[in-house]
Amino acid sequence: MEVRQVAGADERRERWAHSWRRFAAAPRIPAVAATLLSLAAVLELAVRTTATETTRVGASPDTSTRVLHLGDTGLSWQALTLVYVFGLAATLSPALSRQTVAAVSVCAANVLMFGLFQTLTLAGAVMQVLVLYRLGRSGSRVLAPALAVPFLALALAGFRSAASEAVVLTTLLASLAPAAALAGLAQRERGEARARSAAEEAIASTLMEHTARGERARIARELHDVVAHHISMIAVQAETARLATPGMPTAGARRLLEIGDTARAALTEMRRLLGVLRDDARAADLSNTAGQLPRAERRPQPTLQQLVELLDEARNASMTGVRLIVSGSPATLDPGVELAAYRIIQEALTNARRHAPGAAVDVELHYTDETLRLRVRDNGPAEEKPGAGHGLLGMRERAAAVGGLLTAGPASVGGFLVEATLPAKVEVIV
Repeated sequence: MEVRQVAGADERRERWAHSWRRFAAAPRIPAVAATLLSLAAVLELAVRTTATETTRVGASPDTSTRVLHLGDTGLSWQALTLVYVFGLAATLSPALSRQTVAAVSVCAANVLMFGLFQTLTLAGAVMQVLVLYRLGRSGSRVLAPALAVPFLALALAGFRSAASEAVVLTTLLASLAPAAALAGLAQRERGEARARSAAEEAIASTLMEHTARGERARIARELHDVVAHHISMIAVQAETARLATPGMPTAGARRLLEIGDTARAALTEMRRLLGVLRDDARAADLSNTAGQLPRAERRPQPTLQQLVELLDEARNASMTGVRLIVSGSPATLDPGVELAAYRIIQEALTNARRHAPGAAVDVELHYTDETLRLRVRDNGPAEEKPGAGHGLLGMRERAAAVGGLLTAGPASVGGFLVEATLPAKVEVIV
């Protein structure tokens, strides 16, 4: 019960604070408040002023002068007019000028009114507190507390001739003016802290989403380059065995045909899965599935040292010629560059088997001091197209990931050409 009461009280307090902030931030509030306080200042001065007749000693009645009194201090009409001007300036300035100018005007009017005539108005004191709070909240960080310093000096000066109500207002302003300026600065700091926190949360959320998308893209590339490669080899080998084995029984040929069909169906389903991963159609479930699926054998990422094995595997699977041409001075490159080159060649060989079965393939590697240029060209039909799958996209992504560039299309001498230029070293940005 107590927890509910505390929660309800906090909620009501938060609603009230939110409503007050909205009210205080309304654009017309300063003008309305200035108009009302200026009327209150004029009324206050009118009530506190009295008109009496005073006659100079030894003078005739005709030479008597009319003097207005403000409190216990006699003021002439000119001085009293100036008091009214200061009273209006101390309350009406926020409605006529910008925030900084209004704050300076209100402060100057109140200080001059008290310094010259030892009086202040309650409306002017209220306006002083309001303008310092608003200036601290959305104006100059230095000016807001600086404008509170004169009232501390006036309170310490101790004008004995000042009216008692003016002394009380000056003393109050000496404490309330700095408090209002500091309260505005504190409110600003809280608002900026909330804005920074919201921005940091948004950035963190964006980074997490970007990281998740990058990880899904990496998984998609690995699935496409590794798993799809082996499944396509199963299909090719089953079809090759069915057609190349003389005298095979009908049942065996049918089984090999079923193996090829199953492998091709698996490739189709994998392409759908890759589409989901690449397009972020739904959030990937990355929960721990240890114990549910058999753990795959862990192997180091392949490099160009295993390129000969890859070419032998492709040659045995397609029963066609695959040549490796190396020029320049072979060197060990950055592991990321070698992995990208291996995967690009692997995907290009897979595309050649799928779209140009029986065509010979040339794999060329040209080493320079700054780059590694690789070319994979088959001698299939010039009009062949690798299709609209994710293979070319994955190859371009791998090349771009290490700072390289990849192009693919029909070769000028026939067949299809995949050409990539990769940097020999990947720059590390600290």
